[in-house]
Amino acid sequence: MARYHYRRVSTKKQKLERQLNNAIRVYPEFLDHPERVFSDKCTGTKLDRPDWNRLYKIVINHAENENYKERDCIVFDEVSRMARNAEEGFALYKELFLKGIDLEFLKETHINTESYRKAMAGIIKIKVDTGDEATDKMINTITEAVNEFMLKKVEQDIYKAFEQAEHEVQLLHQRISEGLREAKANGKRVGLPKGTKVETQKSVKAKEIILKHNREFGGSLTDKETWTLAGICKTTYYKYKRELQYGCVEDSQVS
Repeated sequence: MARYHYRRVSTKKQKLERQLNNAIRVYPEFLDHPERVFSDKCTGTKLDRPDWNRLYKIVINHAENENYKERDCIVFDEVSRMARNAEEGFALYKELFLKGIDLEFLKETHINTESYRKAMAGIIKIKVDTGDEATDKMINTITEAVNEFMLKKVEQDIYKAFEQAEHEVQLLHQRISEGLREAKANGKRVGLPKGTKVETQKSVKAKEIILKHNREFGGSLTDKETWTLAGICKTTYYKYKRELQYGCVEDSQVS
């Protein structure tokens, strides 16, 4: 089995190490395979995340490749690391399961795909034929109802786990909103004063690179080469370049 670890935090200030350490305690192999560890620092309410997208493509390509003989498994610290949107998370879970990809949640082992697979394996696969139509129909109806109940029960458990993750982020947003309202009601300043300009270490370093290496400031690099060297996106690059050219800081957004 080829195992991958996916870890995620919501903000750049949060640390990712704890999730990896938890995964390594169960699967020390991740120490020898750092290329199988994927990390994102962005919200879990959306599935469009850079490293998740990379991992998703890898396991889907494996699943659809007839020559690939291993079984892939993605290990998460907890279900909220996979998704905080119940509908999208549950749909993704079923999609990956049906592709033959295992999902393992270290803190919610009861919803691992292995549990779902066992439930499906436990389905009663018999058809009664006693010769009496009424009896056969009654028994087969009961059997089908038991099978449906088993699958629905497992699906409900899985959905509830994603629902709980979504509920937690909703509560967090609610607490933040309430805190801001209370602070404003008490006359406290919330956020930066209007007109405040912010320079970060990252922006200062990027601007130094632009001044030193870009052609318009006496260097030898093109715009694209400069923003690549600085490690910033195209939009941020041109924003910093304008600030250097015109001697102003346009806004307080940190890229």
